[in-house]
Amino acid sequence: MVALQIDDYGPWTTTPEPRRETDLQALQSRLFATVADFFARFDGYAFADRYDNMVGVANGADPAVFERLQTQVANQYPVTVSVGVGTAGTPRTALEAANGVLQQAGSAQDADRTEVHDHRVVDDATAGTVTIAHFDVVDATGTLTDRVSSAEAGHTIRRAVLELREQMWERHGAVTQFVGGDNAIAVCPSLTPSTLDAVNDHVRETTGVELQVGIGRGPTAHAAGDDAKHALEHCRETGERIHAAFSLVER
Repeated sequence: MVALQIDDYGPWTTTPEPRRETDLQALQSRLFATVADFFARFDGYAFADRYDNMVGVANGADPAVFERLQTQVANQYPVTVSVGVGTAGTPRTALEAANGVLQQAGSAQDADRTEVHDHRVVDDATAGTVTIAHFDVVDATGTLTDRVSSAEAGHTIRRAVLELREQMWERHGAVTQFVGGDNAIAVCPSLTPSTLDAVNDHVRETTGVELQVGIGRGPTAHAAGDDAKHALEHCRETGERIHAAFSLVER
């Protein structure tokens, strides 16, 4: 997992005086597009997260390649980024290790901490296959988009995604991100059908939102994610709530 953080961003946004919020939103969106395109070159995924802090997965890529991303950002934007890379047994532990690289180097609002780049390995873990779970809301158009205001629909979906994120993070060591519309993508350890059933049941019971999920596995996030998207289409076409592009075996 990869953690990216804009350097000294809080102070920069108010120096020499507070910058226009619309300008900051546009800057963050363009910067994320640059980061996402960079990850795509290595068949990886990038997620906007909080925009000033972004998350990515790039199994198989040499951690040193992110120095090229730092150079690209510094050449194209009025800000720089620091990058931490973590390798561990679960996505959660890997992301915590990646964040630890940045936190150990200094505060996010420390002007002296600029373009940090390092890789931390936990328990001699090595990069392996990636499991991607692609969730969406069952019939979001019929139950939300065409029935309630956009504000209410957005609140309902984000509340469901928050419950999903917490379950996947706390119980299963997965990193889950909202990716727009009614979709969320989780970078997961290997999970069984009963585990995903329990997660979906919890979200439905606590929020009233029913989810369906397609699961893919592969050597890169792109390979796994592409299979997950096709598996999700199978759910939409058949009414199946969980479908994997590979054989899921109960343990």
